[in-house]
Amino acid sequence: MSTSTSSDQRLEPEARTAEPSFAGHGARIGRHVLAVVAVLVLGLGVTVLTSARPALVLVVGGVALTVGLTLRQPALVPALAMPAMVLVNRVVGGDGVLSISDLVLFLAFWPALLLGARPFSPALRSLLWASAVYQALTLFTVIVNPYAANTVEWFHAWLLVSGALVVGWAVGAGGHARLGLGLLVGVAACVAVLACVVWVGEAVQGRFGPVYLEEPLLMHKNYLGGLLAFAAVVVYVRPTWLRWDDAVCLALFALFVLGILASQSRQAMLGLAVAVTVVALRPDPHRRRSRVVLVAVVAATVAVLSLVRDQIASGDVHNSANQRLAWFEQSIAIWQHDPLFGAGLRWWYTDRFPERFQPPNAEFEVLSSAGVVGLVGFVLLVVVALVVLWRVDPQFGTLAFAIVLMRVVQGQFDLFWVAAQVSIPFAVAGVCLGAQAFAAQHPPRSHGLALPEPEQVRGR
Repeated sequence: MSTSTSSDQRLEPEARTAEPSFAGHGARIGRHVLAVVAVLVLGLGVTVLTSARPALVLVVGGVALTVGLTLRQPALVPALAMPAMVLVNRVVGGDGVLSISDLVLFLAFWPALLLGARPFSPALRSLLWASAVYQALTLFTVIVNPYAANTVEWFHAWLLVSGALVVGWAVGAGGHARLGLGLLVGVAACVAVLACVVWVGEAVQGRFGPVYLEEPLLMHKNYLGGLLAFAAVVVYVRPTWLRWDDAVCLALFALFVLGILASQSRQAMLGLAVAVTVVALRPDPHRRRSRVVLVAVVAATVAVLSLVRDQIASGDVHNSANQRLAWFEQSIAIWQHDPLFGAGLRWWYTDRFPERFQPPNAEFEVLSSAGVVGLVGFVLLVVVALVVLWRVDPQFGTLAFAIVLMRVVQGQFDLFWVAAQVSIPFAVAGVCLGAQAFAAQHPPRSHGLALPEPEQVRGR
C-alpha cells in the first residue's frame, strides 16, 4: 500500500512536467500556423492591391527592403538609396506629385535620422540651421496662402535639403562613402552610355537635337545634363579617401562630358565649367590637378554664352533665351500681388493666375512664391552653405562646395526646386561631411568604406 502510494507520488511530478511539454509544443505549432495564415492573408491583400495599383509594388517592396536592411545594417539603407535618388519617374501615375527620388529619400531619411552616427559635426549643424531658417521664413507664405500644394511643397523643400544632408551624413559617417558615391556614379555612367547611344542613333538619321530619355528613365534634357554634371564633378574631384583609380575617373569624366553634350543642356555645361574651375584653382595638398582642362572649360563657356547672345539678338520670342526673359517679367508681375510673402509655393498649380509655369531661376521662383521674406531665407541658405563648406578641410570640403555651387549656378538658368536636382548635391555634401567625421575616428586605410580588422578576417 505504502509502496504503491510512494510510486504514485514519484510518478506525479513526471506526469506534471510531461503535460506542459505537450501543451507548449501545441502552442508553438499554433503560433506557426497563425504566422503562415497571416503571411498568406498579407500576401493575398498585397496581390489584390498591386493588381489594381501596380505602382504600389514599388512602395511595398521599398518599405519591406528598408525595414529589413534597417534591422540588419542601418547605415546600408542610406547608402543603397543613393543610386535610386536619380529616378524622377512618378510613383502614382504620370501626373502624380510623388517621384521615386522623393520616395526613396523619404524612406532612407528615417533610419538615417534615428540610427545614424552622432553627434553631427559643427558644419552639418550649421547647414541644418540654415535650412531651418529658410523653412521658418517660407512658413509665412504657407499661412498667408492656404492651399494643399503650398503646404506639401514646404515639407518637400525641407526634405530635399535637410533630409538629403542627414541621409548623406549617415552614409559617410557610417563608413559607406565609397559605396554610396560609387553606386551613384555607376548609375550615372549607365545613363551617360544610354544618352550617347541615343545621340548616335539620332545623328545617323540626320537629327541633331537634344537627347530626351524615354521609358523607363524619363529624363528631360536639362535634368539629364544636370545629373551627369553632378557625376562629372564627383569623379573630377575624386577625393583621396574614396581610393578611386585616376585613369578610370578620367575616363568616366570624359563619358559624362559626352553625355552632357548629347543633352545640350547649357545650364549643365555652365555649372560644370564653374565647378571645375573652382576645383582646379583651389590648392589641395593631397592631390595635384592638371589645369589643361580649364582651356576646354573656357571654350565651352564662350560657346554657350555666344549661343545665348545670338538667341536674344535674333528677336525670336519663342526661343529658350527670350522665353526665359518673358517668364522673368511675368514672375515679377505675380510677385507684386504680395511683395512681402509672395503668391505661395507652387502657385502655378493653382487657378489664381493665367500663367502656368515654374520660373526658370532660383531667385525669381522664391521671390514670386515666398516674397521678399522667403528670398532673404534662400539667400541666407545659399551663402551659409557655401561659406561653411568652403571652410571645411579641402580633402573633404572641395567636392561638397563644388557640387552645391554647381547647383546654385544651374539654378540661375533653370528650375531650382526640383526633386533630385536639389537632393543629390546636398546628399553628396552630407556624405563628405560624414566621411570627415568617420576619418577622424578610424585609421586612414579605412576611409570611405569600413574594412574588417586582419584578426577578424583570419577568424572567418
